[in-house]
Amino acid sequence: MNSAITSCEHPNPSQRGDDGMLSAHNDGQGKKNSQPRSPRSSQLAYAILDTPPWYLCIFLGIQHFLTALGGLVAVPLILAKDLCLQHDPLTQSYLISTIFFVSGMCTLLQVFFGVRLPILQGGTFGFVAPSLAMLSLPDWRCPEWTLNASQVNISSPEFTEEWQKRIRELQGVIMVASCVQMLVGFSGLIGFLMRFIGPLTIAPTISLVALPLFDSAGNDAGVHWGISAMTIFLIVLFSQYLKNIAVPVPIYGRKKCHTSKFYLFQVFPVLLGLCIAWFLCFVFTVTNIFPSAPTAYGYLARTDTKGNVLSQAPWFRFPYPGQWGLPTVSLAGVFGIIAGVISSMVESVGDYYACARLVGAPPPPKHAINRGIGIEGLGCLLAGAWGTGNGTTSYSENVGALGITRVGSRMVIVAAGCVLLLMGVFGKIGAVFATIPTPVIGGLYLVMFGVISAVGISNLQYADMNSSRNIFVFGFSIYCGLAIPNWVNKNPDKLQTGILQLDQVLQVLLTTGMFVGGFLGFLLDNTIPGSLEERGLLSWNQIQESEDTTKVSEIYNFPCGIGTKFCTSSCTRYLPFWPRLEHGGKGEMGVSQLTLVSQISSGKHPKCATETKM
Repeated sequence: MNSAITSCEHPNPSQRGDDGMLSAHNDGQGKKNSQPRSPRSSQLAYAILDTPPWYLCIFLGIQHFLTALGGLVAVPLILAKDLCLQHDPLTQSYLISTIFFVSGMCTLLQVFFGVRLPILQGGTFGFVAPSLAMLSLPDWRCPEWTLNASQVNISSPEFTEEWQKRIRELQGVIMVASCVQMLVGFSGLIGFLMRFIGPLTIAPTISLVALPLFDSAGNDAGVHWGISAMTIFLIVLFSQYLKNIAVPVPIYGRKKCHTSKFYLFQVFPVLLGLCIAWFLCFVFTVTNIFPSAPTAYGYLARTDTKGNVLSQAPWFRFPYPGQWGLPTVSLAGVFGIIAGVISSMVESVGDYYACARLVGAPPPPKHAINRGIGIEGLGCLLAGAWGTGNGTTSYSENVGALGITRVGSRMVIVAAGCVLLLMGVFGKIGAVFATIPTPVIGGLYLVMFGVISAVGISNLQYADMNSSRNIFVFGFSIYCGLAIPNWVNKNPDKLQTGILQLDQVLQVLLTTGMFVGGFLGFLLDNTIPGSLEERGLLSWNQIQESEDTTKVSEIYNFPCGIGTKFCTSSCTRYLPFWPRLEHGGKGEMGVSQLTLVSQISSGKHPKCATETKM
């Protein structure tokens, strides 16, 4: 589930003070490479350059894995029906394991060679809508027999070819679209594009990622509304009502064991709600409260409908590139996924700045942002090659976890990447998550998609919504993003130009709500007259002298002295993603700040900024 990340400089550093789980470790022991603390980093148990004890790295790495778990598992399960895998939980478990493995690889790449901030990478909902639009084309719709469980033989070559040819098509279009993201990142174009993309473009784009999925969420929840309602109740209870309740947990520190407080419900609301609902489904299955007849209402809430997947799944399975066959490409799918790529890039830039503030790091310089976006494109390329059916992006919920735990160490995210790699290799792990009952998933979707929609709309706080101009731009964009795809889906035969390839491109783009709404928002916002204050475009690209240029260099430059001690050729200064040295041999003297903030009448820099990420 995605979240809105808020970073504020509180006047009282002890606010939410030392009740955190890790307060016992804020004694300087086990830290390496400690830096002089700024007012921001002094509130952290471990800053970005610190190295916590190895056992704490492992524990916090597992926590980040669990925080991202909801989004990682949801993406393959959403795609399963349109990939004709609705009745093949074993293959679903393979997709889950693959997305775990690729997310681990991409996380390590981002931490070591990308933006170098502690940001976890994972599947993106921005690719789901265009993927579903492509799979809804007449050539890719699932045959009727694949929707009937009694007619599906998951081991038959015919069924295997049905789902593999669809995922191979997804692989191909994601790999091609990822090249666009790498080009935008490594060429430095992302800074230029951000000048024209404001809240009135971002808000409808992000909201329309989730709003069109109401039908899928409602159908899954409707399998058993009682279980779905219970799942929703538990998630809301933990995330909203009990989030400020601290739970005592045992902690080992200073050579003795004691208890410390941990905001368990705030960190794991989705995981706790899902597990409790899942367990109750198991109890109701064992006691035969749920019907045993496959045609009865509520049968799919039973936990034994997919029980054989655990026995069939191997203990160890190593995902590899091309495991589903050679990828194929269609022009229509590429254009649709590019719309998702643009949305993902815009959101990731906001995440970089939010993460830097939370971990006590200076704002990322231009070369780090360019490199981060480029590495995310490389991650999408790897995801396409491995066959996750999705791409990768920065996970905002994990950025939020940094602020909750007050641990901003880069080594913790390295540990999280290693945990993801291990989880992707253990086949039984993916099989366990593939057995989650359908109504539990439906309840999770209703909460998750609702939050994503609201996060998109929350971007409007930066724009003047008392302006009739802005009300028109947003209202028209989001309404057309719902109405036009709905009409095209119901009347696909009316959209015919006589050129088959052009028809497919138009159908994919016009059935992707986030493209329709985002494009109209972008077009109207940049053509209808309006001031920067009115439009919410109070972003700035200000070069200023940094007081701690050594820290900027140490955090954002390549590891092992690459670019500073090695590979320092004069040719590298023309590369937008390469760290630069001043003539005096010092680190980069300027930092680039790019963020959306509310207008301050006095013109002073704001102390509180909210970053919103899908």
